[in-house]
Amino acid sequence: MKERLVRQAIENRMKRLEVDEGIAVESYSGKGVPGEKNQPRVGAESTQWEKIPGVQKLALLLQGAKKLGIKTPFFTCHEGTAGANTLVGGKTLLNFSSYNYLGLSGHPEVNRAAKEAIESYGTSVSASRIVAGERPLHRQLEQALAELHGSEAALAFVSGHATSVTVIGHLFGPKDLVVHDALIHNSILEGIRLSGAKRLSFPHNDHAALDGILSDARRDYERVLVVVEGIYSMDGDFPNLPEFVAIKRKHHALLMVDEAHSIGVMGSRGLGIAEHFGMESSEVDLWNGTLSKALASCGGYVAGSAALIEYLKHSVPGFVYSVGMPPASCAAALKALEIMHQEPRRVTILRQRGRKFLEEARAAGIPTGSSAGMSVIPAITASSIRAARISQEMAEQGISVQPILYPAVSENSARLRFFISSDHTEKDIERTIDVLSRLWKRG
Repeated sequence: MKERLVRQAIENRMKRLEVDEGIAVESYSGKGVPGEKNQPRVGAESTQWEKIPGVQKLALLLQGAKKLGIKTPFFTCHEGTAGANTLVGGKTLLNFSSYNYLGLSGHPEVNRAAKEAIESYGTSVSASRIVAGERPLHRQLEQALAELHGSEAALAFVSGHATSVTVIGHLFGPKDLVVHDALIHNSILEGIRLSGAKRLSFPHNDHAALDGILSDARRDYERVLVVVEGIYSMDGDFPNLPEFVAIKRKHHALLMVDEAHSIGVMGSRGLGIAEHFGMESSEVDLWNGTLSKALASCGGYVAGSAALIEYLKHSVPGFVYSVGMPPASCAAALKALEIMHQEPRRVTILRQRGRKFLEEARAAGIPTGSSAGMSVIPAITASSIRAARISQEMAEQGISVQPILYPAVSENSARLRFFISSDHTEKDIERTIDVLSRLWKRG
């Protein structure tokens, strides 16, 4: 009863805040006359951060969680390397909260490569590469990334999120259309917004819906970009890439695939979604990825034609006006790629562990949505409060797993999200499902 009343109070207050915020935004036209109703509200509160609706919403959610005895699940301090296990508050926990898919973050050889890079080149390149030059590691990494995707060239950026934002924002404009999967990552959405291009979405993984959209809209735009992901980080599923390639050809569109969560996971050697489907990587116009998941580093990259990459090197703002990747990050990613190529068993074991987790979770009656059971497996609670509570209880029993709560997802899609590592053992999986199942049955 208490939980229901608190939740209802929060929802009612959130609705009032949303109405207030909507008035503040929608009433402003920029053309009003003082005294008219469409004028923005100006007063002392316009300079007070705590009066901003978004700040108020967050405070309200945190207050509600406190009343229900739920600790914030965010910004947990991990006191060592976050691999299959992690150290929190001096206690070792089984870890399902990190993207360390191949167990390479903290690998001795990866650590050694990063240390040697620091000894040779320092901790920063201190400026943009176009102005202050670059290091051999930059060129070696980009060549390795191009080879990974079977592309002519690649370009590495200091931030994975910023890569998508700046590349899409730079390459497309108001005369263009970007059509994306409804569950696409925030970085893609921010890039589209920056570009000024028209944005349309299609239902998750629905290539037939995409075909319908382009049949209606393609003629109205100069260039069209279609964006999908290799593996979707919330649901752990993937698109039928050959179908999307056929549609982009049919409508003379460009196709971008974000492989942040599929490199090191899909394909027998971890080469991504193209290898999984046995396709030539040249079928995709632009590959996009991050170095912080399977590749145990930090940063992002794009791979594609030599002409495109050369243009981006000299023009894309997030590269030209940003510092280059730190030497240690370049070296770590390079070494991780090398180990991935040399030890494909890591990819095989990862997929075996993911499949076991998925099968046992489903057998225990835990809703896992459309997950393919490769590396990301959700347990859908359909309640933010329940997700936060189970996450807290699992931590108390020695298992770290993060909840995904409203508004990151809709309330009926709230979930726990398990990231599998090749370093997880079968006993780790069995223990986790046993604990999760018992907590799940308690409601």
